[in-house]
Amino acid sequence: MTTRVVVLGAGFGGLELATEVAGRCGTGVELTLIDQAEGFVFGFSKLDVMFGRRRPEQVLHRYAAMVSPSVRFINAAVTSIDPAARHVETTRGPFDADILVVALGADLHPEATPGLVEGGNEFYTVAGAVRARDVLDKFEGGKVVVAVTSTPFKCPPAPSETALLVHEFLLDRGLRDRSEISLVMPLGTPIPPSPKASEAVLAAFKERGITWHPERLVRELDPDRRVALLGDGSELPYDLFLGVPQHRAPQVVADSGLAVDGWVPVNSLTLETSFPQVYAVGDVTSVGTPKAGVFAEGQAAVAAARIIATIKGQDPEALYDGHGICYLEFGHDEVARVGVTFLAGKPPVGDLEGPSPELAADKTAFGIDRIRRWFGHEWTLD
Repeated sequence: MTTRVVVLGAGFGGLELATEVAGRCGTGVELTLIDQAEGFVFGFSKLDVMFGRRRPEQVLHRYAAMVSPSVRFINAAVTSIDPAARHVETTRGPFDADILVVALGADLHPEATPGLVEGGNEFYTVAGAVRARDVLDKFEGGKVVVAVTSTPFKCPPAPSETALLVHEFLLDRGLRDRSEISLVMPLGTPIPPSPKASEAVLAAFKERGITWHPERLVRELDPDRRVALLGDGSELPYDLFLGVPQHRAPQVVADSGLAVDGWVPVNSLTLETSFPQVYAVGDVTSVGTPKAGVFAEGQAAVAAARIIATIKGQDPEALYDGHGICYLEFGHDEVARVGVTFLAGKPPVGDLEGPSPELAADKTAFGIDRIRRWFGHEWTLD
């Protein structure tokens, strides 16, 4: 008997789960992977685009290039989800599943922050990174504000990386002396689970003259006055604003009955939702880990192991350990690696390696390995 597994979303979580289940179950599974995008882009690649280190076409991995014959990819938007019936409607027709996995991530809404579209730049999408690149190319120096506009948000280290890379960019162009850089974040420290990582980042800020505004959010921009309005009532003038936009679960998820308080609750150990044979992984969940690709991948590995056991008639035993690593760029080819663990009922813990040039190579190898695993070909970065 063939088990129908339908995976909604082809980011870190969807790609890892589809690859693992299809590869391990062979003819025992009919695996359908659905995503409306044309391809996959690593989050860190958007910074490469924004700072002119890569062209957009160099960082896009097209789903049409996937070579696994065991995965059927459907390029379509999901228009409705019935988790009780495990029935999905899409722009390419309906799909029914024996096991359904929701990995649709978080949608970005720059328009939800007044003034951001008109007076600032978001850099969390490829299109936004391209626009920010063009603005940076013409920038002649001044006040730069990097800021978060709401919580939760994807990849908590990214705003700190951006501030450090703005420093490098302006320094290389001879514009640093005439510029100021400020970072506004809702967190009390740059990397809360890892005191060592936070200390290293704050030391880098001090060394580079980057002003740190913790435990604050930008609620609104006044494009005419070129001022960012913070949640505490204070104002921050800017010449260039780089903002992390508001994040929300996709509307189709909110309408499905899966979401509670905006996100999908799951069993933190098994990634199961309250609906039988329906899993959710990654940014769309409220599992308790940061919204970041490496955590989506780790959750997907556990969900995949449990699905494989079910298909093979075994008792699922895999449990999620809440561990993940992320890379943190300091600029000038120096990269750190932060390992963090989030367990329900316990405070998160983290460590730090680097920064060093060797870890920059490790980060590159991380990306190459995933593309080889998920797409079956080599990612050449030249």
